[in-house]
Amino acid sequence: MEQPYEVPLQTLNITRHKCSACYKQYNKKEHLIEHMKTSNHSVHDPKCGACNKHCKSFESLREHVAGPLSKANCSSIFAERGCTLCLKICGSVDSLNEHKEMCHLTTPRPIDTVEMLNSEYEVDISSGNGSIRSQEAVAIDCEMVGCGSDGSLDYCARVCLVDEEERLIFHTYVQPQLPVTDYRYEITGITEENLRDAMPLNEVRQRILQILYNGESIARARLNGGRANVLVGHNLAHHLDCLVMAYPDRLLRDTATYRPLMKTNFVSHSLKYLTKTYLGYDIQVGFHDPYQDSVSVMRLYKRIRSQDHPMEETTRVPNSSPSFSSISDPWKSMTHEKMTPNYRCWCLDSREAVQRR
Repeated sequence: MEQPYEVPLQTLNITRHKCSACYKQYNKKEHLIEHMKTSNHSVHDPKCGACNKHCKSFESLREHVAGPLSKANCSSIFAERGCTLCLKICGSVDSLNEHKEMCHLTTPRPIDTVEMLNSEYEVDISSGNGSIRSQEAVAIDCEMVGCGSDGSLDYCARVCLVDEEERLIFHTYVQPQLPVTDYRYEITGITEENLRDAMPLNEVRQRILQILYNGESIARARLNGGRANVLVGHNLAHHLDCLVMAYPDRLLRDTATYRPLMKTNFVSHSLKYLTKTYLGYDIQVGFHDPYQDSVSVMRLYKRIRSQDHPMEETTRVPNSSPSFSSISDPWKSMTHEKMTPNYRCWCLDSREAVQRR
């Protein structure tokens, strides 16, 4: 009986082109080039301390080192010497224990136990002198009540501002512009009695802008900031809308829309989730405390701002495409250390502050 003819197997020799930042692989060099042009890898990306892989957000980094599909080597190193909050990998178990003492924070005191230092933050507009240092950060949180026939319209009924030292610099109840149909008491803790003698919205807005601009002109603040303060918050656009207030975009720091703090599909996390995941304590248990919320967004901002990223030797202009016609290895010429991320890293705030001194 004749044996069937066997076709010898041939091994396929496929060259894979690997991104030096995120380690994605492509069959064609052109696909890798396109990836490098659109991904905008940079030293500001969240990065694995074990294998140096760059991730697009802290959530994707967490999946890489501690998720169900995490890399075996990275997950074992992280399990031994990794901080579950900031995702830093320390040099030893002892240094990890010391790091945890600073990284794991405690819940801020309730607002009813905090003394307001508003008198220290009055700004003399005529002299142009403010008592907050140049371009310090101020965190804001608002509590909304429901107006309209079905209570679906959000109107600000309480506002709180804190400085970088977590001192309460402004707090007041706000008189909504429409009759309140839903106090949302189970969330806000606000009652009709709280709003009986509340401050009018126009006065509240004037006081907040006085603190934020810090004696600086609006034109100067929009141009280069000057003495105006950075405004930190969670979902700032909604807060500003409810206060019927505008502030320069370049001075806004929003924990809801900051890309490294968002989900892997770039959808916002809640402030409660971010606080528990990155600071290690719970907020919004029962009534929402505006002081605890504003302190939490300030702590998140300061933690991100304190990151020490290497200084780039050169910076690529966003949305610019270099010429590849005369480059033999184009992906090597577009190393992630020299590229600009799709967002402005908050670590640049601390560098700019040093330069101004």
